[in-house]
Amino acid sequence: MNTRGVVFVHSSPTAVCPHVEWAISGVLGTRVSLEWSPQPAATGQMRAECSWTGPAGSGGAIAGALRAWSMLRFEVTEDPTTGVDGERFSHVPGLGMWRGRTSANGDVVLPEDQVRAVMAEASGGQLHRRLDQLLGTAWDDELETFRFAGDGAPVTWLHQVG
Repeated sequence: MNTRGVVFVHSSPTAVCPHVEWAISGVLGTRVSLEWSPQPAATGQMRAECSWTGPAGSGGAIAGALRAWSMLRFEVTEDPTTGVDGERFSHVPGLGMWRGRTSANGDVVLPEDQVRAVMAEASGGQLHRRLDQLLGTAWDDELETFRFAGDGAPVTWLHQVG
């Protein structure tokens, strides 16, 4: 079953941009050429975004491929499909990768078993800290400036080959 999603490369050194395209191409099985533009929030960095379609799980595969370059700031979303939750992957240098399940409108969804486990293990301020980790708050805080700086940027549409 095919799904769709978006790759947001919030910041990449110019020299790494072709590698980002090759990594996404390798996952989707089609040549990817992104429209890069300067990232106003980080001098000397580039940004790009693209929508993609492919089998469920492609979002995780794209995020895994991009993770090879630890200096990248990126997000990959995958829409939910019948029987498969949506997902969002965020990567920030120094924080690494975060993964969360998402609802149809893109909100992070915490499974009941995770919430119960956190409630059983944590107390006081630990509960707040653990829930922030599960919600990806540190990643959202770090990426917000880069998201805002990309408003109005061009989007490329990609489709996985057969």
